[in-house]
Amino acid sequence: MADACNGVDTGFVALGYAKVALLGVVQGITELMPISSSAHMRIVPAVLGWQDPGAAFSAAMQLAALFAVVSYFWSDVAGLAGGSLSAVARGRFNDPKFRLSLWIVLATVPLVAAGVALAPILNACHSPLRSIPAIGVACLVMAALLALAEVGARHSRTVAKAGLIDALLVGLAQVGSLIPGVSRSGSTLTAALALGFKREEAARFSFLLGIPAIAGAGLKELWELHKVHLSSHGWSVLGVGIAVGAVSAFVTIWALMRILERVSAWPFVAYRALLGVALLAGAASGWLH
Repeated sequence: MADACNGVDTGFVALGYAKVALLGVVQGITELMPISSSAHMRIVPAVLGWQDPGAAFSAAMQLAALFAVVSYFWSDVAGLAGGSLSAVARGRFNDPKFRLSLWIVLATVPLVAAGVALAPILNACHSPLRSIPAIGVACLVMAALLALAEVGARHSRTVAKAGLIDALLVGLAQVGSLIPGVSRSGSTLTAALALGFKREEAARFSFLLGIPAIAGAGLKELWELHKVHLSSHGWSVLGVGIAVGAVSAFVTIWALMRILERVSAWPFVAYRALLGVALLAGAASGWLH
């Protein structure tokens, strides 16, 4: 049953390869831009008259973002992993790379706890959190918060100067990303900017700190899909989405870093505000359901 709903929404299977490939492109772009992938995974099918692919699809598709982030920031990831292992082997627990790695892990704890607590609601079919009005409100709230962070930020700090409190605060901001329309990238980028990081360093910090969360969410959802006995056809459809999403996500990281280095976060503020207004108007008029 392609769209059975035994606690996990597998509606994406009924969409087929071509539609899922298109959603893979959308997911790859919006997962790493601060504009909310889960919102667009809900909006695009609604506008096109397609079935909602479900929260399980959005979560599993985070593996595409994981591949893109690890490959784009490979020197950072390899340096942190290698430096941490070397520090542990030598008993040098004050090593900067080991401490940053440890802080990244600790910063993931709030998201994991909140994710487990809210899983029955987030993954349920027709979850109220995935309604168009709820997503519209989330977009407007995040547009306002990102604008405030952009206005008040000092844009002076680098990841090398990040501390435990920085990691924990940005980690707490990730919790909001469980709500469709908030965006993990958007919430963590907003928090990092508010803490005074340079725009491109804020994005880099956001991506590095998000690796455990992105990996955990994606792998957990694969396990959930395995437990509900997703068909071989379903796995192949998902595989196409992940492959396409990984390519588009890599290109998206490159574009985002250029925008933040040469412009600012204001284009994303404007987009999110307009999107929020459009969603609320569409829901009120009955155009979007």
